[in-house]
Amino acid sequence: MPKIKFIEASGEEHVVDATAGQSVMQAAMDNLVPGIVAECGGYANCATCHVYVDAAWTDELPRPEANEAAMVECAFEVQANSRLSCQLTVTPELDGLIVRIPSSQMG
Repeated sequence: MPKIKFIEASGEEHVVDATAGQSVMQAAMDNLVPGIVAECGGYANCATCHVYVDAAWTDELPRPEANEAAMVECAFEVQANSRLSCQLTVTPELDGLIVRIPSSQMG
């Protein structure tokens, strides 16, 4: 099972087991990671699953599609490595993925 590390803005870390084929967002939801609200249920209609992908992983992920890129622009505290975790599919190659949760989502 691939492991994903979620890091809160405070620095608190949550390492979770994810299932290949599920979204990074769903892995967070299944493991009660704070700050991943996922109000739209993974349809890229909100930005409540916004994360920052660690620089070591940005080139390992497919480029965002137009709908994700447009929705990310609506998020708070957008950075060059901002992504919607609902649009990131877990694969075995993503074992060790690190994502950070923006402070604006911590409630």
